[in-house]
Amino acid sequence: MSPIRDERLETGMIVTVEPGIYLPGWGGIRMENQVVVRDQGADVLNDPTPFDPLLKV
Repeated sequence: MSPIRDERLETGMIVTVEPGIYLPGWGGIRMENQVVVRDQGADVLNDPTPFDPLLKV
């Protein structure tokens, strides 16, 4: 996906969403989520539970 491309997400496509958190002087972490595009939204396919402690910091 890119602002200079004409591609569109279509039902059934699977993509990754990779948000990152970076802290100066420490480093960072990237969390990868696999997402399937549905007619009315999207569903995350992977289990986010392993990242729960990181999200509560």
